[in-house]
Amino acid sequence: MTAVVRLPEALEKRLDALATRTHRSKSYYLRRALEEYLEDREDYLIAAAAWEEHVKSGKKGIPFEEIARKMDLNRE
Repeated sequence: MTAVVRLPEALEKRLDALATRTHRSKSYYLRRALEEYLEDREDYLIAAAAWEEHVKSGKKGIPFEEIARKMDLNRE
């Protein structure tokens, strides 16, 4: 798939400089940025849906301190 992206001049200059400095294509960095964004967004949406389901269930959560104590997770 081919896509056209319009970037602000300052962002384009940064992208150009990075691509030149690392001998990678601008497409490489745009693709990586999109992959990372989508992964983060998908994780967020999954977590938000799980939280909503938890809230609707009426179940009480377990405080982190209790879990840490049970698992002996001393943070010192």
